[in-house]
Amino acid sequence: MKNIAKEILAYILWPILLGVPIFLVYTGIRIDRPTLYFNIAYLGLAATLFVLERLMPYREEWVKSDGQEFPDFAHTVLNKGLIQLALFLLLISGIIHTMGDSTPRPYWPSGLPLAVQVVLAMVISEFGLYWAHRLEHTWSFLWRFHSVHHSVEKLWFFNTGRFHFVDTFNSLLFSIPLLFLLGVPGDVFIYFSSITAFIGLLTHCNIDLHCGVLNYIFNTPNVHRWHHSKKVEEGNNNYGENLLLFDMIFGTFYYPRDRHVGPLGIKEHMPKAFIGQLVAPFRWNKTQKKQGR
Repeated sequence: MKNIAKEILAYILWPILLGVPIFLVYTGIRIDRPTLYFNIAYLGLAATLFVLERLMPYREEWVKSDGQEFPDFAHTVLNKGLIQLALFLLLISGIIHTMGDSTPRPYWPSGLPLAVQVVLAMVISEFGLYWAHRLEHTWSFLWRFHSVHHSVEKLWFFNTGRFHFVDTFNSLLFSIPLLFLLGVPGDVFIYFSSITAFIGLLTHCNIDLHCGVLNYIFNTPNVHRWHHSKKVEEGNNNYGENLLLFDMIFGTFYYPRDRHVGPLGIKEHMPKAFIGQLVAPFRWNKTQKKQGR
């Protein structure tokens, strides 16, 4: 009976884990407290994933420490968090408040239902995110920075934000400016950025989930694990941030159903310390030669 309940939970859990935080953001927007409610939703989701990763892990060995907790935390706060905070302060405070219902832009279909506008914003941004991500895997210069993220040998919610600051800036550059130029309303942008943050946590979670048809629409953990495969021919796929639409269109969707993903990580050397990981992309050749690679 216990196994049956766990199997049912594995099928329904992903949409619940995404839906509840989105509802909290919706509540925050309605009472004009979106930032507070987003923080509650994000931290609540992180805490829930921490518990579930121990109750129903995808891989037991990924529950054990890999010694990268501090670098993961430092990258998340300093490299990803501060750049996104700067974007919030420079763009959201200065631009978003002049957009929306008060001064709708002719380029944005503000007459459409809010949910449709959010989906449209996600698709538009996804196009830029897809190509930014694909370039990071195929252009050796950008791979140096992106490899910091891929150097982990296990996936769990805590290393979701492990990105070099150059990598973070590149992704934002390819996705955010177009939304502002189109005049995306403030509420739509809040929903879009919140959903992106929530899906980001979920893609890395070490939870045994069965997402079914959702694996062909969203960047679920089942699909994203293949993107972290140490085998280049497997890892150079599934570039979508939130949606897999452009992976489907451009032939980079990869999801074998007959086996589980093998070892994760990169073939190059990556220092274990946070400062070393920050510096390594700027002195890439020396770093690799030093390790005899």
